[in-house]
Amino acid sequence: MSIIDDISDAVHDLRVDDEELAGPHAFDAMRALLTLRNLIDHHAAVLTAALERLRVATDHGRTTRELLIVMGCAPVVAQRFIRIAGSLTTLPTLAAHAADGVISSEHVDAIVRGIEHIGKRSPEPIDDTQRLNHVTDLLAQHFSGATPAEISDRARTLGNLIADDTDGGVPAAEDRTINTLTKHKTTDGRIHVDADLDVEVGEKFQAAMEHHGAPRPEPDGSPDARSTEQRLADALEILLDIAATGGNNAAMVPRTHVLLTIPADNPTESSLEHMGSITPATMNRLACDPTITPLLVDGETVPLDVGRDKRLFTPAQRTALYIRDRCCIKCGAPAERCHAHHIDHWSQGGDTCLENGCLLCPSCHADIHHNGWEVFIGADHHAWLTPPATVDPYRRPVPSYNRRTLTIDNLPTAA
Repeated sequence: MSIIDDISDAVHDLRVDDEELAGPHAFDAMRALLTLRNLIDHHAAVLTAALERLRVATDHGRTTRELLIVMGCAPVVAQRFIRIAGSLTTLPTLAAHAADGVISSEHVDAIVRGIEHIGKRSPEPIDDTQRLNHVTDLLAQHFSGATPAEISDRARTLGNLIADDTDGGVPAAEDRTINTLTKHKTTDGRIHVDADLDVEVGEKFQAAMEHHGAPRPEPDGSPDARSTEQRLADALEILLDIAATGGNNAAMVPRTHVLLTIPADNPTESSLEHMGSITPATMNRLACDPTITPLLVDGETVPLDVGRDKRLFTPAQRTALYIRDRCCIKCGAPAERCHAHHIDHWSQGGDTCLENGCLLCPSCHADIHHNGWEVFIGADHHAWLTPPATVDPYRRPVPSYNRRTLTIDNLPTAA
């Protein structure tokens, strides 16, 4: 590694006299330094892959990310090196351009995350040819002058095209598997939060912000002196306080109103108040959510039936579901986190009764409506699941989670 030491010494000894530099010389010097910086970042990612492979951090009870931070990397840079390191073998064309120093690590990382996003948008794994085509497309964005954010936007567009053109594809707006929320402390001891949410969670968030963040007059009757950003931050604190009560004194907690409008003559045009139109699959899933009010309207948007009493399972029915199912019938999540799902959709005339209901957590609820899983009540009066062919080509029924027993005969279907 003596060559690295030599390069380090040479850069350390570099002196720039900006008073004697001509404009073209300064431009060329800056371009050379940026190329050098790109090369250094690429080799840092290569060495990060080596650290992972050699278990340098793991053997000492730490993660590679922690090791890089201790060595002086900012957390965001450490995470970027780790992501790029993981893509060096799967995205060789991208790695080759990075090795030439023609693309920054920020752009490389945007392409890596973009390819990961595209992969999540496709119901089937993308093959090497498709991956190469997507990398080429995103690289073209870079060479045409796109920023990392614009590359990410292009990746989302490609992902949506795949979802729209593929059986089982889910529009990005309704795909909870790509939801993210990140948080990090700032240098002044505060915390920064950034979230990317699907239409359902986004609607609940928007409704809560509108309700708890509405302007309120000052004690003297003057307008609210808080900015919009301050009001939303205060609303978030209220939500955290409500969550901290754990549901205690629920009667004292103001209810957030979340409205789903369903045209009686064309349910495919259903929409949420804040987030707009949704697909029929999501509409059917939201009709099971007790925190959302569906409003049936005629062609002139005149309400026909709010339908809460007919739609929701009664406390006695939910108790019966708890006793029968015990937990989410698919993954075993605790019953208190589950929706009471209508097996035959409520919006399509399904009854609200024990024989037409089961417990599903929000994630598994999305699987039923979007990813090919089906539910039926068996001859034993318990819920059973039929997996999609992508999970089990024979689509063998699986008993509900609390009734599965692992035997040699049914081990494959219990996975």
